[in-house]
Amino acid sequence: MDSVVQLQRQLVDYSAQLFNEGFLDDQFNQLQQLQDESNPDFVVEVVTLFFEDSERLLDELAKALEQQSVDYRKIDAHVHQLKGSSSSIGAQRVQKVCIGFRNFCEERNIEGCQKCLQQVRHEYSLVKTKLETLFKLEQKILAAGGSIPWPM
Repeated sequence: MDSVVQLQRQLVDYSAQLFNEGFLDDQFNQLQQLQDESNPDFVVEVVTLFFEDSERLLDELAKALEQQSVDYRKIDAHVHQLKGSSSSIGAQRVQKVCIGFRNFCEERNIEGCQKCLQQVRHEYSLVKTKLETLFKLEQKILAAGGSIPWPM
């Protein structure tokens, strides 16, 4: 049981680190509070949908920025959608880059948009890795017979 307690401490510390470093905000806590015994995989399912949607949007953004005639309204619509979905799961750093990205769309600044696409890809990649690590820690705790210490 000591190993379970150690894993639980590790999970709490890792979760706190994600908040302290600005990867997640309180919206993620609210998402966790919606999870219960009747739907124990709720957060993983919602975040997995976020991953799928984000990857599709990032690909669409890259294609749109490569066009001869850039459609800034289309790009802005994709960025707006990415901003909203990142906000809904609490992916704060992705959301913040999207705000800047939308400003460059408004200014019709192709270089700014391309730079923001790279930044949003980077932040998305970081938060995806961090959340996958968080979920793996949770799985280790459950596999060891422990419970997830909510709220974190």
